[in-house]
Amino acid sequence: MNSPGGPPPVIGVLGGSGVYDIDGLARKRWVKVDSPFGAPSDELLFGELNGQHMVFLPRHGRGHRIPPGEINFRANIDALKRSGVTDLISVSAVGSLREELPPGTFVIVDQFIDRTFARSKSFFGTGMVAHVSMGHPVCARLGDHLEQAAQAAGIQAARGGTYLVMEGPQFSSLAESELYRSWGCAVIGMTNMPEAKLAREAELCYATVAMVTDFDCWHSGHDAVTVNQIVQVLVGNADKARALVRHAAPLIAGDSHAPGCSCRHALDHALITAPDARDPALLARLDAVAGRVLGR
Repeated sequence: MNSPGGPPPVIGVLGGSGVYDIDGLARKRWVKVDSPFGAPSDELLFGELNGQHMVFLPRHGRGHRIPPGEINFRANIDALKRSGVTDLISVSAVGSLREELPPGTFVIVDQFIDRTFARSKSFFGTGMVAHVSMGHPVCARLGDHLEQAAQAAGIQAARGGTYLVMEGPQFSSLAESELYRSWGCAVIGMTNMPEAKLAREAELCYATVAMVTDFDCWHSGHDAVTVNQIVQVLVGNADKARALVRHAAPLIAGDSHAPGCSCRHALDHALITAPDARDPALLARLDAVAGRVLGR
């Protein structure tokens, strides 16, 4: 298990399209968690999986009420941090930009290209400036556990790949799809940015499991992707996603290297605003996200 010097692990899951709860949880309860950054997408589902504390948040809300561009990513990440989450698994539906990644495949992403433009991308701002490193935007340690869990669950999963995050809510044009393929991207979706950036600012270990629902419009057989086609694949993917979480939870919980993970110290050298120039109102909002370093 984790070393005595570190906090007990709490595994968070951000569920994407089709994943609106986690089955198998004991002591389940939906709880409203307030955030100074606004309202999260929904109440948070607390529970235990074989004794391991878990927190689940449906990214689009139950019933898929919220489109990608209107998700309050800051409130979601802040609420999860306030709930004690230390390790965050992001599950999201994506389109494939590669022939070898057909619908039904899971991709354990290791890089992002952020093409969103209308979203609040940082907890910090005027009165408290911070710059975190995003060279390696996901936690490799969590990626290892997810890869092992996928193998144990019999899930076809590719390790590594770049996730192109578009603004949406419309799907790509053919020209855009071909451009992103030329950049070497593996999958395309609408939700993991600025989520990954905010998770890093909140010092959460974060990893993305991208669930392929379709080939993007570059593919001759998928040049007119419909929601109905995607939903059909989503149902099967959701079952596999829940199985993946069940297999990953004990691996994450038993990782003795977790307390020393660099993700949990992302703010050590990120704050740049002089202490006497910091805005007290903003500092108050950052109590959960950055309280570890602001309290120094």
